[in-house]
Amino acid sequence: MISVIIPVYNIQSKYLKRCIDSVLAQTYKDMEIILVDDGSSDGSGDVCDEYASLNANVKVFHKENGGSSSARNLGIKEASGEYIGFVDSDDYIEPDMYEVLYEAIVRNNAKCAQVGRNEIDEEGNVLPDICIPPEAEEIIEARDFFKELLMHRGDCSFCTKLIEREVFEGADEFFPLGVLNEDFHILIKKLPEVGRIVSLPGYKYHVFYRIGSNSRKQSKEDFSRVFLDSVNNADMAEEIVLKDYPEDKELSKIVRRFGIFQRIEYLLHIPVSKMEKGSDCFEDYRLIVKWLRKHYFEGLFNRFLTGKNKLYMTLFAIAPKAVRKVHKRIKRL
Repeated sequence: MISVIIPVYNIQSKYLKRCIDSVLAQTYKDMEIILVDDGSSDGSGDVCDEYASLNANVKVFHKENGGSSSARNLGIKEASGEYIGFVDSDDYIEPDMYEVLYEAIVRNNAKCAQVGRNEIDEEGNVLPDICIPPEAEEIIEARDFFKELLMHRGDCSFCTKLIEREVFEGADEFFPLGVLNEDFHILIKKLPEVGRIVSLPGYKYHVFYRIGSNSRKQSKEDFSRVFLDSVNNADMAEEIVLKDYPEDKELSKIVRRFGIFQRIEYLLHIPVSKMEKGSDCFEDYRLIVKWLRKHYFEGLFNRFLTGKNKLYMTLFAIAPKAVRKVHKRIKRL
């Protein structure tokens, strides 16, 4: 059996129904769908109950709002399947997605398989690829998949994957609470246990990109926590390399490149007001600039950083606030 977990929180009925219908339409039939209503206040929970009343393989669990990770964790605890997949409530999938994923796992004696995903906006336009799927089926070993993630070429999303249940066992809270970019956080920790990942061609998972969604709303003076979480993930990735790949010089340079890149992203997006002493971000901002300066020459000779990366690193190491002000004017942020 495959258990598909869908966290639900205040999603428009038409999008939620499209999501659930796409999972119900799967050609692989030995499935259960677990809808976790994460404290919705807009009637989303009623839509979930309606589907459960009409479909024996749909289960609904209602809980207080705690975020996507807590909803996923509850879904894992309640799942009965030998394999687990995830779908976000405003996304949708192709009818044969779980069939081809399951067959790939069995065919290759693997614990995990993934498909390609694309982003589609509210007008139906397909946006540029986040990750490019292979032209033919590929088996990627854990170390190489880790490398691809650090080079921003790999797909860390759990939504594009089907994973053997045993990978999720042994932890009360599998997904970390209060953290954004949580898929990357947990996947790099679990990669040695997952082992090889089968990567399949084609696009079977469709991300629905809504400008007004909770994950994309940001005023000019807001600063998403995801940028600091991404820096913390970079530090965690470096610890993993030191622990699991201590003699791998290439991976050491790649993970250092990743740490520099994530800090550049932080500095490119932090509002200028948050760089001032007394702001709630000032201490994190100060430590990030200090780290960049400390590792500047190491980054300068890192062959995995582009010339543009090194230029930004140099500018932010010299005058971070001035550079951010200029960048803000150019981008009109």
